[in-house]
Amino acid sequence: MDELEEGGNKVRMKEPTHIPDTLQKRMNLRKTLRGFVQAKSLCPPVSLRQLETLAKEFFSEKGIDDNMLPWIMVEINNQLWVDIIATIPSDRRLLMLPKCLSKHGECRGEYDEYGLLCHRCGRCLIPDLQDKAEQLGTLSLVAEGFTQVIELIENHVVDAVIGVSCLDSLEKAFPLLVSHAVPGLAIPLNDDGCINTHVDDSYVLELLSLTNPEQHTLLQYEATRQQIDRWFSREELECVFGHPKDKTSQVCLDWMTRGGRRWRPYLLCAVYQSITGETLLNEDVHRAAVAVECFHKASLIHDDIEDGDMTRYDQPTINALYGDAYAINVGDALLGMGYRLLTQSNNMELVRLIAEAHTSLCQGQGQELKWIANPRPVGLDFTLDIIRYKTVPAFEVSLMLGLACTGNHQHLRPMLHDYSEALGIAYQLKDDLEDVSQDRSPSAVFALRHEHPDWSEEAVKEELNRMIDQYKQQALDALNDLDCLELKRLLYQVTEKILKR
Repeated sequence: MDELEEGGNKVRMKEPTHIPDTLQKRMNLRKTLRGFVQAKSLCPPVSLRQLETLAKEFFSEKGIDDNMLPWIMVEINNQLWVDIIATIPSDRRLLMLPKCLSKHGECRGEYDEYGLLCHRCGRCLIPDLQDKAEQLGTLSLVAEGFTQVIELIENHVVDAVIGVSCLDSLEKAFPLLVSHAVPGLAIPLNDDGCINTHVDDSYVLELLSLTNPEQHTLLQYEATRQQIDRWFSREELECVFGHPKDKTSQVCLDWMTRGGRRWRPYLLCAVYQSITGETLLNEDVHRAAVAVECFHKASLIHDDIEDGDMTRYDQPTINALYGDAYAINVGDALLGMGYRLLTQSNNMELVRLIAEAHTSLCQGQGQELKWIANPRPVGLDFTLDIIRYKTVPAFEVSLMLGLACTGNHQHLRPMLHDYSEALGIAYQLKDDLEDVSQDRSPSAVFALRHEHPDWSEEAVKEELNRMIDQYKQQALDALNDLDCLELKRLLYQVTEKILKR
């Protein structure tokens, strides 16, 4: 049996894979699957595990042999995306075809860096399908593999992909497409092997021609990142806080301009945009985004003091430059600046959310400091509890602030809480994994070595990877019932970027 892997979660694939043996059977099954999926009222994207669950439910309901599992999973995913892709303009789509559709030994095409350059010899389906794509304004490529698709999506060349490939290649590509939340339709080839293959060309043409008068442009967040970078320039910060008139204020603004990926303001802004559809960020969102970074930068100063760290962002820490007492004062000043910004938004919910996260972080840090004062062997439960207090609120507060800025959609809170908890734990475990040789305490590495003193470093790494995959899947599972396409796409993409190894 083969295994399809999504972030370490293996989906069992039976061999040999059965594909319905006639066009009529395949089209009838596609029609039945459409009704099955529509009855579920699901919003894409969905994880591989959820696709597998849906496929098995379909087998049970229809009394079909589950040796078609890969084919059915692909077709269920198609039905989840088909109505969305119909709203995406044709010139924002990509048709991707495999070279094996060409006539082996007769193809005159040549390869360049992007794929096959078809000579239009008429010996196969490729020129007909490419001509149709060209008529519709759709970009087409004849190439193997889907990494190019991700590049085209991330570079905003296209928003969706219609891909033809063998099931073997689709099994390898699916985790990539799902984790990046790529709107996609996949048409499996009807036979195995890598030469002279066949596809339901009428079905490909049907999917190529999908249209909906209500055209939809998917949100892109590159402009959001650029806007956030501008907000943390010295000039923009002085517009928000005023020109600093004392040394403490000067140090605060200098520290705010320093590096980091600024995940917290980004998550806040992107959640707000994904829910409202707004591309312009209003002043309340601006102030909340700067405030959440104030709290983050303050926590880093205090962490550096408590841990005795002398460098951060490859530069001296505030305590290294000015001493612990002055650094504490700068951190406290940043907290005050953050709270002052939030009160200007006339939304006390923002203040409440930050205060709760601030308190939780301090409680988690207190647990860690208590342990440092009296070190003792600890298990994973203790370590995970500290993570829930210290790391999880940093993710959750950003999502909740973005939600609060919309003024609505509070029903999403429990779902975002569950997502944040799983993501935050996975993120900290990933951080521990990257620092596994140093055995920083208390950490998951420290706990695992205490619980399993006979384990090698490789065994510890393997267990950490397993746990990261487990919590990553829990984060995605928390989004199963989310019915907001843009927010779901955003959180799938965020999960992949934050946990990428």
